[in-house]
Amino acid sequence: MKGAGGNSGGIGHFFIGLLMMSGGFYMLLSAITVTSNFGFGSRLYNINAFGTGVGLTTGTVMIPFMFGIGLIFYNSKNILGWLLSICSITALVFGVISSVRFSLRTMSSFDLILILVLAIGGLGLFLRSLKTIDAKYS
Repeated sequence: MKGAGGNSGGIGHFFIGLLMMSGGFYMLLSAITVTSNFGFGSRLYNINAFGTGVGLTTGTVMIPFMFGIGLIFYNSKNILGWLLSICSITALVFGVISSVRFSLRTMSSFDLILILVLAIGGLGLFLRSLKTIDAKYS
């Protein structure tokens, strides 16, 4: 009889590893806090020139976007309008992504060890079940 993945690895190891891995990674991902300081007043990029720092805010990025949209509605074949709109949206997306911060909540060492053993141990059992086991080793 074939096991998990069509190999003789074992269906028991497959399901136990899958359960451990799912529980461990769920606990790990639920312990991560995601925050952002994104807003129309926040700085996306800092430009330092001649000893002065100029901050490019999210509102400033929307100005070329508005001009680009106006140019597109005036003439849809206007390359400058498309270029302004696409570059502004790209800068906005990268600004949002760069403003996201991940942090791990405070937990005891027992909680962290439990999460890591479940996640990585489950992954090891899961991958072991997909490997063919010779009859002489079982």
